[in-house]
Amino acid sequence: MPKLVTVLKPEKIDEQARYYVRSHILLPAGTIGLICMVGGLGSLAYQLVASHTYSWVTFLSSSVLLVIGAACGFAQARYHRYLFKTFPEVYAAKMRTAIAQRNRKTQSKAELEEPTIEHPGRGFVTAISIAGAILLFSSTAAAYVYGDLSLLPALLVPWAGFYWAKLFCWRGVVE
Repeated sequence: MPKLVTVLKPEKIDEQARYYVRSHILLPAGTIGLICMVGGLGSLAYQLVASHTYSWVTFLSSSVLLVIGAACGFAQARYHRYLFKTFPEVYAAKMRTAIAQRNRKTQSKAELEEPTIEHPGRGFVTAISIAGAILLFSSTAAAYVYGDLSLLPALLVPWAGFYWAKLFCWRGVVE
């Protein structure tokens, strides 16, 4: 019996890539960003009202942490947008893989192939990502050790900036 071969149309690839971005990038970024923002600002409010340890150094430290997190999130989101525009088939393949893993019992054991990403500077992506993570963690440690910032806002505020920047960077790209 002959096998049927399905050919993905470019419209279908773009639709799957958009759905992947919405469900696996934007939804978690919005949720985690909201949790980090509420936790970070709540702990800063506690530091202001209850413990009376809020000062200008605290304000400056938390503002710098928010900006550093937002810069790292913006940079990562710009790279992901570049991949979305240039290689939408990568996100479409990730969506098909996620669906196949969810429906593993009904699917066959055939491996889904993921397209490769080849662009100038591809070798630097991992190093830049590690440098961004080191920047986030070291700025958190510096704000906690040298500033008047408590541990909870020092941990949550840069991640709030990171995830909100990722969320807002995608605005207008994915309907």
